[in-house]
Amino acid sequence: MVLENDNSELVINSFRGNYYFLSNFYEASVMYGGIQFQNNEAAFQAQKCVSVEERKQFSVLNPSEAKRLGRKVVLRKDWESVKIPIMKEIVNAKFEQNPELQKLLLDTEEAYLEEGNNWGDRIWGTVDGKGANNLGKILMEVRSELREKERAMAERKR
Repeated sequence: MVLENDNSELVINSFRGNYYFLSNFYEASVMYGGIQFQNNEAAFQAQKCVSVEERKQFSVLNPSEAKRLGRKVVLRKDWESVKIPIMKEIVNAKFEQNPELQKLLLDTEEAYLEEGNNWGDRIWGTVDGKGANNLGKILMEVRSELREKERAMAERKR
């Protein structure tokens, strides 16, 4: 859903419908850590594992299967300190490796991106506007960095 906030900024507060491509559940191939995954959720959940062999089992999973399996693995000891930087790398890989999705992300211009949800995720998104919205923040950072790279490339061509 697209709306305006109190500052007249455009807000995309749901990664469904036309904005489903922003979701980690969107099926878009991504290479991360030397493994090809079918979606970002699988790539992310795989990083909870200590060994590469354990991570590989996620490469063939759809997002729901990956999320389910990710709840059952033995977490690497540093998970809490590395999960946000890892998510950023995976989100960046998705949009760098899929030019059509990169264009869609850039087309959101300066909209505030918020993963509003009804499944209780206040870490990566928000519920009724409350939560850390880490995925939304990462998407906005990646969008800004991609825009900067685009500008730098345009400057070099001049």
